[in-house]
Amino acid sequence: MNIHRATHLGMCFGVRDAIELALDRAAREPVTILGDLVHNPTVLGRLRRNGIQIEADPGRVNTASVMITAHGASERRIGALQARGFRVTEATCPLVRVAHRALKSLVAAGFHPVVVGLRGHVEVRGMTEDLEGFEVVLNEAEVDALAERPRFGVIAQTTQPIARVRELVAQLRRRFPRSEIRFVDTVCQPTKQRQHAAEELAQRCQAIVVVGGAHSNNTRQLAETCRRHGARVYRVETAADLDTAWFTGVSDVGLTAGTSTPDETIATVEARLREIGAGLASGERRAGGPGEGSRPGSAVSAALALSHS
Repeated sequence: MNIHRATHLGMCFGVRDAIELALDRAAREPVTILGDLVHNPTVLGRLRRNGIQIEADPGRVNTASVMITAHGASERRIGALQARGFRVTEATCPLVRVAHRALKSLVAAGFHPVVVGLRGHVEVRGMTEDLEGFEVVLNEAEVDALAERPRFGVIAQTTQPIARVRELVAQLRRRFPRSEIRFVDTVCQPTKQRQHAAEELAQRCQAIVVVGGAHSNNTRQLAETCRRHGARVYRVETAADLDTAWFTGVSDVGLTAGTSTPDETIATVEARLREIGAGLASGERRAGGPGEGSRPGSAVSAALALSHS
């Protein structure tokens, strides 16, 4: 079984910087992160082991110092925290800050704001909480449901696939041909690189393993991209989640990971995949070749792919 790593995968610079900032702050004073710094349980476990508290509700915080997650927050929320006496440190990704500035500029120029993203996601909330009126869309039906405006200004959640974003901008133009529509591309470069690499991987591998947190939006998007290109997709958080049966009869397996997945997690998943491949090859040699039930298109394999994708 051949293992193919995506050319771009795993942790981005924004996440690395946020983790380093949190650990540095915790070394100097007790600190509470307001929500998940990133959506990855391995990273969160490391932070907790270093004495960092994680609490979504500011009312339950018992430290004087708090930290905003890499996903960012609105000025309104930061101001409210400061008014309560907290010392606020922002671990906001620089590229999320770029998206915030782009949206503010569009609003200042008289455009009605539209965010292509996941409604309720912490990053999208941070982008929109300071606005009086805005729209959040993620599919064509939501675009079609919008009311006509003279001018629309569009940005995107930084982890959305750029192809989907462009499709929805095109749909908005078709829906409102008389409106002026200005689009600012705020999808971050690490997301674009990982999406493109995942597409290439899915076109040459029968199965793809996507490593990342269960609640990670960019990990979910990677899995959906691979699935659209016909590969069987398995999402895992750690090597312990891998199941040997998924790979019976599979010759080429792709490996990619979300932008909050640590290098060591990817390495252990890859090592486990190689162990699984060696074990399957040894079993086939003893049996004289793969059995009837281990063909890539077998019912068992298909059922496993559906249940874990």
